[in-house]
Amino acid sequence: MDFSGITRRRLLVSGGSGVLGLTVVGCSSPSPSASLPPTSSPASPASSSSPGAGGEALGGWNRVDLDFVSVYILVRGAEAAVVDLGVANSAPDIEAGLKAAGMSWSSVKHILLTHKHADHAGSLPTVAPLVTGSIHTGAADVAALANAQVKPLDDGAEIFGLRVIGTPGHTAGHISIFDPSTGVLVAGDALRTVSGLQGADPKYTDDTARANRSVRALAELPVRTILPGHGAPITEDAAGKLRKLADSLT
Repeated sequence: MDFSGITRRRLLVSGGSGVLGLTVVGCSSPSPSASLPPTSSPASPASSSSPGAGGEALGGWNRVDLDFVSVYILVRGAEAAVVDLGVANSAPDIEAGLKAAGMSWSSVKHILLTHKHADHAGSLPTVAPLVTGSIHTGAADVAALANAQVKPLDDGAEIFGLRVIGTPGHTAGHISIFDPSTGVLVAGDALRTVSGLQGADPKYTDDTARANRSVRALAELPVRTILPGHGAPITEDAAGKLRKLADSLT
């Protein structure tokens, strides 16, 4: 798929289950002075205050909406983990999202790529030089990214107080990211909400049967919020909707 012609961008800043900022619609490369509100009010935790890395609870999540695919910024204290990097040339939009959360590239301690596809890892070449933190993806997808900075993560690994959930099927190395303290699940392309909650799009999925098994595995988690790669987040009855989807899959 060719994502080079995509230029429309929207930035939706959200903390926990509520919106902190506003939606910004503009060009593909917003300037550093783009009109974004300061986040003077702290983001509310999505659920419990159970500590993660450094004794800090996950303080909220910010969504960088790149029109048809999303990047998520997970905040813990003064640090952040960025999940996925969008299409090529998305670095200015991600930077704007970090600024809206009161952070910068130096705050990013981890970049977690759910999988190798160009709409989720397209900005890796431009973002990698901007961060000093680690960059990871699922072990089976590392080679396809051709970047020596990318390190493998296996199912069950823990990083930044987050649990790596192996969700193969869409790609062999697809992973999802789960925060046990808040129930926030960043699902990449294992789940989508463009037209209700669904599993991976069969048109772009390597192994649909395996992807369906991954959905059923996700349904076993105590999920409270679903952050999909495509479509809007689910913040109400996420577990019930996910169980219903899992039960419908063969």
